[in-house]
Amino acid sequence: PGRAKRQLLSQLFQPLNLQAGGEAGWDGGPGEPTCRSQKLMLQAGLVHPASPGCYYYLPPTVRAMEKLVRVMDEEMQAVGGQKLNMPSLSSAELWRASGRWGQMGPELFRLADRHSKDYCLGPTHEETVTELVAAQSNLSYKQLPLRLYQVTRKFRDEPKPRFGLLRSREFYMKDMYTFDASEEAARQTYDLVCNAYCSLLDRLGLPFVKVRAAAGSIGGTVSHEFQLPADVGEDRLVLCPDGHFAANVETLTREQQTSCPTCGKKLTQTRGIEVGHTFYLGTKYSSVSNAVFYSPDNKPQLLEMGCYGLGVTRILAASIEVLSTEDGIRWPSLIAPYQLCFIPPKRGSKEEEEGAALLEQVYDDLAEALPHLAGDSVLDDRTQLTIGKRLKDASKLGYPYVVVAGKRVCEDTPVFEVWNQNAGEVLFLTKEGVIELLSKVQVP
Repeated sequence: PGRAKRQLLSQLFQPLNLQAGGEAGWDGGPGEPTCRSQKLMLQAGLVHPASPGCYYYLPPTVRAMEKLVRVMDEEMQAVGGQKLNMPSLSSAELWRASGRWGQMGPELFRLADRHSKDYCLGPTHEETVTELVAAQSNLSYKQLPLRLYQVTRKFRDEPKPRFGLLRSREFYMKDMYTFDASEEAARQTYDLVCNAYCSLLDRLGLPFVKVRAAAGSIGGTVSHEFQLPADVGEDRLVLCPDGHFAANVETLTREQQTSCPTCGKKLTQTRGIEVGHTFYLGTKYSSVSNAVFYSPDNKPQLLEMGCYGLGVTRILAASIEVLSTEDGIRWPSLIAPYQLCFIPPKRGSKEEEEGAALLEQVYDDLAEALPHLAGDSVLDDRTQLTIGKRLKDASKLGYPYVVVAGKRVCEDTPVFEVWNQNAGEVLFLTKEGVIELLSKVQVP
């Protein structure tokens, strides 16, 4: 009810360190490698290191993450996904039965309860979800396909956590597990979910490639990774220049490595950050847990499975890594923590009183005209700083739009300076022009 309360930058819990150079020692010991996203996220008060590979995600990061999860929910529900939540603590018995208790080695965070029962903190949930579905003793073919997903914290005891959220020991992931009646149906589901991943990354405006991948400890016979090409990436990729072929180098035999199997052109090499991974699993896990459904002639048959992961916190960091400049964050505009920053005149300037009042009026009118942006606006009330200094900070923090009450705000028809950061352009607009421009902004 009533007016939306203005969000003041000075009151946000976002400890800015924008003056700092990006020297090593930001995180971990001196000389540790840092990358652009890690440096920018630490400077902008988006994350704060807790222990190696573990971070506090500060309020703006949680806002971006919640937006990203809403976009993921839209894409997963469009392919029939149903959201659930599984325990992080997973019984060792399940992992021993699948053979992965030994196979995963020191990557598993293991612990014992007071009764000396062994558990691990889930890095992934194939065993757990298969056990859940196996417990439904009269699952009918009419209830298939079943597409279950969650967004939760995952845990991996990385030997060398580095590059901030790109390789951490505790992170958020969206993982989907699918159950079908036949291999053919499971492969159709596989294509459907891969297309949903492409759609998601397209909506974020991220330059990705889908590459053939090794199945690793998850298993299965078909596997693809969704990679964002980046120098800091840990995966080596080979790509056909015409897009016929793309693979992670680890999947290739020596003979295949130089030319495209389709068109014969020389393959180019690049590095990538993996942000998604898909697997067709077949009956690898359903056979262990005896997860079955009943066919039309009432015979029990093993379920055909697939699993699909998207790194939530990794997509945040990777998108900053590939879209940003060395000294300024560029978010995918859909998931920027705040869409808008308002900069009033400097304290003591001749525009101060009239300009501040007019800018606050735009803030309030905008919240009324475009209620979906009401909570997405920040007023930079640090009026002891020049407009130029605050503009520079706004660029470092990555607001897609910045509205400034500058010299022309006191003209007969007040004109505001609007910086469209992602397009790299400055517009001079009346209040109505500002509202019209921002009416096109999407917020999930």
